Amino acid sequence: MKTLEQHLVNYASYHRDVRNIRTHFVGIPLIVLAVAQLLAQVPLGGGLTLLAPVLLASCAFYLALSRPLGLLMTVLMLLTGWAGTLLAAQPGALWLGLLLFALGWVIQFVGHWYEGRKPAFVDDLLGLLVGPLFVVVEWLFLLGLCQPLQAAITAGAGPLRGVQKVAAGH
Repeated sequence: MKTLEQHLVNYASYHRDVRNIRTHFVGIPLIVLAVAQLLAQVPLGGGLTLLAPVLLASCAFYLALSRPLGLLMTVLMLLTGWAGTLLAAQPGALWLGLLLFALGWVIQFVGHWYEGRKPAFVDDLLGLLVGPLFVVVEWLFLLGLCQPLQAAITAGAGPLRGVQKVAAGH
């Protein structure tokens, strides 16, 4: 299995344009919420829905990559699963889920238009799981956290494009 850094470097290599990353801050959470909401509508029996095993597998993947980031992702995924379950109980839930899913992907494809490159999952289906992790890690970078990981990703994937540098003293 690839390491956390290998997964993120591979995913980041498809996401070096700042505008693309910004679209992912909106598109990926919409897609994850939509998937949770749609899976929560598929009963498995015993009060469980298809959401439960998918959440379990996703969280296990994140925890296998990194305990601290895996715990953060587990909390975020469980919150998303909770929100998706609440939305699944609303009238018109199927249409809402499909709308959120489509809207998320439209936003994603706009970002990849800026990037000039196809989405990472086209070449590696695990990109569908790495994408949410990438968004969380990029937020952590914006907060000044995980700088060694940020440096490793930049070294492996290259610098970001579209970053405005502030001149010293201004």
